[in-house]
Amino acid sequence: MPLGDFVDRVMEIIELIADKPAGMKVSEIAQQLDIPKSAAHRMLNTLSQRGFVVQDEMSQRYCMTVKLAAVGLRFLSASGTSDICQPSLDRLARHTGELVRLAVVHGNGLLWIAKAQGSSSPLRYDPYLGNPVDLHSTSVGKAWLVTLDEEVAVALVKSKGFKTTVGSGRPIAHDEASLRAELEVTRKRGYGVSIEEGELGTSAMAQAIIVGRDLVAVGVISIAGPAARLTRERMAEFAPVLDTIALEIADLWPAREIVNLVNGNHRENVATR
Repeated sequence: MPLGDFVDRVMEIIELIADKPAGMKVSEIAQQLDIPKSAAHRMLNTLSQRGFVVQDEMSQRYCMTVKLAAVGLRFLSASGTSDICQPSLDRLARHTGELVRLAVVHGNGLLWIAKAQGSSSPLRYDPYLGNPVDLHSTSVGKAWLVTLDEEVAVALVKSKGFKTTVGSGRPIAHDEASLRAELEVTRKRGYGVSIEEGELGTSAMAQAIIVGRDLVAVGVISIAGPAARLTRERMAEFAPVLDTIALEIADLWPAREIVNLVNGNHRENVATR
């Protein structure tokens, strides 16, 4: 197997078992990725030797370790992205009493990287840190999509599909027409809104973080909480402070070289579409 294909398959294995906390057997992995069992075993052995996966002796299932997450957190710590933004997140969380989250643009999507919990209630909403964001059904996704050319935004959502990967909500955008309509509403409002779309019982609002002369969105900040408490009226009250914090984070954002590193080749990818 060529080295490039081997690397691709290894990454596919990582992405596959990352969503399986109970782990997977070699045969299951080989079947889902349509590769020989021997090849899957060889790749898993490599990952195991590097400490990224571990095999349970009883079930013979392979599970992810926390090493990959640790590597990602080391990068974020080194880049200063979360450290620089955390005080702003904490202040917004205290002001609203809700969960505040930060997602960064990564490739052709968004990844959650930081949070601040403002509520003292035992009912807490934890973000799926390190996981990609559903673009069409979250306030964060909508806030970012409206910063892009609409045709690019629609193409990104269609490439991923109109379904939620987590939660059991009721997305407003379920096809191209409803997506375009929702993006238009979001543009006019000035911030993204999601009410029980990604997960029943939860609401969220979000604002993009725009930096540089070319006005590129490098991330999105959001406020999330129970739908009964975080109503549209309360969102309207929070909108000015959310906008202020988004501008503050934009001013504090790491050096341009670090932003480009965090974003990968996002701008080039969009430009070539």
